[in-house]
Amino acid sequence: VHIDIDPSAISKSVRVDIPVVGDLKGVLAELNKIVKKADTDAWLAQIAEWKQKFPLSYKDDDTLRPQYVIEQIWDITKGDAVITTEVGQHQMWACQFFKYVYPRTFISSGGLGTMGFGFPAAIGAQLGRPDKLVIDIAGDGSIQMNIQELTTAVINGLPVKVVILNNQYLGMVRQWQELFYNKNYSNTCLARGPKCPKVCNERKDGCPVYIPDFVKVAEAFGAVGMRVEKKKDVRPTLEKAFAIKRPVFIDCRIENEENVFPMVPAGASLTEMMGGLA
Repeated sequence: VHIDIDPSAISKSVRVDIPVVGDLKGVLAELNKIVKKADTDAWLAQIAEWKQKFPLSYKDDDTLRPQYVIEQIWDITKGDAVITTEVGQHQMWACQFFKYVYPRTFISSGGLGTMGFGFPAAIGAQLGRPDKLVIDIAGDGSIQMNIQELTTAVINGLPVKVVILNNQYLGMVRQWQELFYNKNYSNTCLARGPKCPKVCNERKDGCPVYIPDFVKVAEAFGAVGMRVEKKKDVRPTLEKAFAIKRPVFIDCRIENEENVFPMVPAGASLTEMMGGLA
């Protein structure tokens, strides 16, 4: 089903079965009347069955993985926090592994791909809800789009927490390069070292230099910077950060080549999604 005010946009990218041309506000109001009368029990039961049969999972080992970090954020807060996201793999993991139980506690730019959205959104959410813990789940690429807004957070005394899932890559693009371009990594690596080639096709020994050092960046702005490199340190570091009444950057050095699934290849349908079950 495709709702669009512009008739020429219907089926432009994906062929649709039911085209609806009209103003979204009016169409959704009419759609709500239909949905309220619909019997959804069978469909909800089918979804519940799929969730049991195909649960979201990841490899549970000693490696620091992004899914574990998000699960720990959930376990500490029990959902009593406002979560914002930037754009990338972390955005998907934040949707999948944080259990949202309260309305208006997940703020994201959705499929618009607005890198840099999460941090300003967290600042706005903190201003609107000064009583709430506000956490921006970010990637090391996307957070740099509006990182200068640390000035705003510090000057206004906003205790926003930014959990950076730092894999040293522009992760979503790197994942596509791995799966569809035979690991021909081009301009996605954000780490440099003395042995790094000019064109990085894979992680090399001697490339441990993270760019930038987010702990130093936070401190330079007058905020608090923390770093997590081991799985066992995730929870105590998060608990410490959440208790601080100042802006905090938590730089989590996660597995470099962790992928987010399911995903749909370009031009494919949902029936052709890639699973990636652990």
